[in-house]
Amino acid sequence: MSIEEQAKESGLALNTIEFAKHMDENDPIKHLRDEYLVPKNGDLKCVDQSLVDAEESCIYFCGNSLGLQPKRTRQIINEELDVWAKGGVTGHFPDGQGTRPWVSIDSLVTGKCAKIVGAEAEEVAIMNTLTVNLHFLMVPFYTPTKDRFKIIVEGKAFPSDHFAVISQIKQRGYDPADALIEVQPREGERCIRDEDLLAAIEEHGDTTALVLIGGVHYYFGQFFDLQTIAKAAHEKGCFFGVDLAHAVGNVPLQLHDWEVDFACWCTYKYLNSGPGGIAGAFVHEKHTDTKRPYFAGWWGVQLQERFRMEHIAEFMPGVRGMQLSNPPVWQVLSLLGSLEVFELTSMNELRAKSLLLTGFLESLIKDNFSGKNAFEVITPADPSRRGCQLSILFSRPIKPVFDELEKRGVICDMREPNVMRLAPVPMYNTFSDVFRFVTLLKEVVEGYTAEE
Repeated sequence: MSIEEQAKESGLALNTIEFAKHMDENDPIKHLRDEYLVPKNGDLKCVDQSLVDAEESCIYFCGNSLGLQPKRTRQIINEELDVWAKGGVTGHFPDGQGTRPWVSIDSLVTGKCAKIVGAEAEEVAIMNTLTVNLHFLMVPFYTPTKDRFKIIVEGKAFPSDHFAVISQIKQRGYDPADALIEVQPREGERCIRDEDLLAAIEEHGDTTALVLIGGVHYYFGQFFDLQTIAKAAHEKGCFFGVDLAHAVGNVPLQLHDWEVDFACWCTYKYLNSGPGGIAGAFVHEKHTDTKRPYFAGWWGVQLQERFRMEHIAEFMPGVRGMQLSNPPVWQVLSLLGSLEVFELTSMNELRAKSLLLTGFLESLIKDNFSGKNAFEVITPADPSRRGCQLSILFSRPIKPVFDELEKRGVICDMREPNVMRLAPVPMYNTFSDVFRFVTLLKEVVEGYTAEE
């Protein structure tokens, strides 16, 4: 049921705080907000305290950049700090001081992450950071030849992905001008059509080694049809990889069933693991027995052999064998705190609320801004082709508006000169948050219009 249908059924006008409160009261996962620490206006240095209620929570629409801290994270980390204090190195081992042996600490999160991305547990490893994993995964999956050397990517990809791809092409001795195919939006359009990605694969597929796409575009908020793109890439003999930074924990994923070859993601956005948190990697099980080159380290060795310190060893199959070093324990524990909250719900429940939250935001923006104050929503209008993020294009420089919103307790993301990325996250945002945000945005924009 769409947000408009919800309003009709409730008998309340959509563009009212009464309807927002009605939706909050009837939200089946409203209790999840209590699992998070939502900053108070009074604690934020950027807020003008004369304009806000200091005890009121801020409007936090920046989960697409950094998710909020789960309350249980501090307790979990403190428990292991005690283990370290009381047991030192013994915390690594099953017979040591704690109940979460550090030697296998990543096993506490791999299965939980696998469930979120639609993978088998053995297809997932929690390790490194996002761009590091992207580089490591391109070692086995970008092996160019004189006949197949191209990489197809979406236009305006996240800069780190772009730099990684360019450097991989150069490192293999090829010229990015020949080897990189960037699929851009059509003239006059904002987003990239899936059919244009498919057309590029059809045109260049016979000379392409790898198709690499961001699952949800960081700038536009566009959710690509990964299953269809994977099928097209494979039909042309290409590998298909995905950067899930803005997709994991945000949209439904079925990496195994879609036969994605590899994927990687960060965990500090929608997975709420904390700034610079540990990342994830996926390699489909169909590649488990394929002998492809990869970089190795001792943490990829089977656990029962790892501490024998032999130079001849049996490595774990698949992506687990690509682990280099022991994972940073505190980062894994921080991720664990968040994933325990994810286990209180499901991606289906989160997605259902997300569609309504973002639909509510879109409707209010369209209803409240017109003429010289109108915004262009550059995220796809089709709810199935976006996550929770809406990107709105301003007709004026965005920085003054952004600053005034911050003063009023709004934390969101801007991309100068004129795009604001808004992410109402279903885990902890409310319909009242959305209504309050639009009310404040209208106040700020009308204030500037009056001055003009």
